[in-house]
Amino acid sequence: MFGEIILSIKLAFRNLRSNIGKTILSLLGIVIGVTSVILVLSLGAGVKSFIVSQVESFGADIVQIEVKVPKTSKTSSQNASGQVGGTQITTLKIKDMEKVAKISNIGAWYAAVFSQQIVSYQKKNKQVMLMGMTSGVTEADKKGEIESGEMYSDEDDRSLKQVVVLGYEVKQTFFGDNDAINKEVKIKGQTYKVVGVLKKRGTSAFFNFDNTLYIPVQTLQKKIMGIDHIQFAIFNMKDKNKIELTLLEMTETMRAQHKITDPDDDDFAVNSIAEVRDILDTVFSTINTLLLALISISLMVGGVGIMNVMYVAVTERTFEIGLRKSVGAKKTNILKQFLFESIFLTIFGGVIGVLFGYLLSHVATLASGYAGYPIDFQVTPSAILIGFGFSAGVGIIFGYYPAVKASELSPMEALRKE
Repeated sequence: MFGEIILSIKLAFRNLRSNIGKTILSLLGIVIGVTSVILVLSLGAGVKSFIVSQVESFGADIVQIEVKVPKTSKTSSQNASGQVGGTQITTLKIKDMEKVAKISNIGAWYAAVFSQQIVSYQKKNKQVMLMGMTSGVTEADKKGEIESGEMYSDEDDRSLKQVVVLGYEVKQTFFGDNDAINKEVKIKGQTYKVVGVLKKRGTSAFFNFDNTLYIPVQTLQKKIMGIDHIQFAIFNMKDKNKIELTLLEMTETMRAQHKITDPDDDDFAVNSIAEVRDILDTVFSTINTLLLALISISLMVGGVGIMNVMYVAVTERTFEIGLRKSVGAKKTNILKQFLFESIFLTIFGGVIGVLFGYLLSHVATLASGYAGYPIDFQVTPSAILIGFGFSAGVGIIFGYYPAVKASELSPMEALRKE
């Protein structure tokens, strides 16, 4: 039996080699499909790993409170206006966060609201992300270190003082290597004194921390944005082993502050870094599944191409099939030969697809590095197995029927057709 399989493999390989033009054409669909599978899986894994690492870089002991649309799961920490899915959410207040901060396991914290504005110094203008923060941000966010000068105080925030701390890129744009402390910049026609400069931080989670400007949150709210709500707040846990219990206490405190009795009416969300990671896992898993489903269509098209090629091969080799059967070849021998040809085609296409996928993933890694987002798009063993699994499955499914047709040809009819 093993000898018959080896013979079938040799015959299949010989026939594919003798029709190299048709072989190459029939490979294209499989190569494109497998390349797409490898790319999608490697890009998805790379982006997911990058985002998770960026999120976790903020610390495993971080908890965030953000706005949420009641009776939905829609949240947002991206829109400073408080809009989530088109719904205006303005119920988060600094006083709520001050109440939450009294929970025993909570350490440093800060409340925040963001707004993009044009900042000016003399004749220079720059669009900057204004980060309205309570003064605890430098303690709660260990990476937001002051390089020169100082952070504004709680009193500066309460008194709506017009002071700012510049991000590294903003300082370089306006002042270069000169000292920026006590200089004045303008925002919406108003003058703000520079009291500090942040250390260079770079980009994290696709956000450029160097093109920012820290400003007392209440100054930003009342003097620039004309609002009284915040966007989100970040809390450090003293004991990360008690995060789950602390999350419950924070939720209960917020419900008491907002007089909420039904959890469905929550206008806030309390999320830990671990929960964010779980959400990312679910999101990327869903995206990968949908993309693989779409890519399977291209593999199906490639499979149809292979089936057509195999049908043509059966027609062209009718005499050969009849001759082999007349000298004792069994139906199973013929079936194996044509089925192996189909499987060889798809596996060979799979090999080429994996190589192309690996090459393009490497190019994507280099490109992301040049773009300032160093993402490692790795081709994992599971991606290779899935790619080969797809290609082999296509070969078996679409090669089986032509192989059966070839095996069922009558020797006499086959010889007569020639």
